[in-house]
Amino acid sequence: MARNIPLRHELKFFINEMQYQVLSRQLDRVLWRDPNGDVNNEYHIRSLYFDTIFNDAYFDKMDGDQNRDKYRIRIYNMRDTNIKLECKTKVGSLISKRSLGIPRDLAEQIIACDPTGLEQTRYGLLSDLYREMTCKLLRPVVIVDYVREAYLHPAQNVRITFDLKLRSGLSSVDLFNPKLATVCPHDENTEILEIKFDNYLPDYISGLMA
Repeated sequence: MARNIPLRHELKFFINEMQYQVLSRQLDRVLWRDPNGDVNNEYHIRSLYFDTIFNDAYFDKMDGDQNRDKYRIRIYNMRDTNIKLECKTKVGSLISKRSLGIPRDLAEQIIACDPTGLEQTRYGLLSDLYREMTCKLLRPVVIVDYVREAYLHPAQNVRITFDLKLRSGLSSVDLFNPKLATVCPHDENTEILEIKFDNYLPDYISGLMA
């Protein structure tokens, strides 16, 4: 688990369109825009999530397990120039994330459920992935798409994001296909608000969330 990796608070809420519009305008006045965003402070994220042959990650989440791992491969703006292999670990109420940039050929090898050579790597994340793929038959299961709008502040490393236009790739794991058919898995008037920070959320920022 994430013993030597910084643990952070990560709060997630479902909000409606009106709440999003109000909060977005407020945050844009007092926080910094994410430098990865375009002129509208947005960028596209596509993630391919993995699970074991017994869907342990899914059932652990549904059961409210306070200690669990979640593996994914993530790309940005539908490009293969910045591919991240990530593992998010939940420890009680806190979250840590390990992330490693990987080339497309390695991403495609992992998506094909081929762990060959991963046991020889010097990267702990790849070694852990090898163990999960060989011992628990970890494999890709679902693609998730959304547009992210993010705001930052250096105090307590605050990061507030809106994940908009959430879509799911159904049963496809074709991560690099820009024409992949997707569907909205929930009410289209619903957006996702995430609030992340180190030890505490500064009062003047939490006041905006009230």
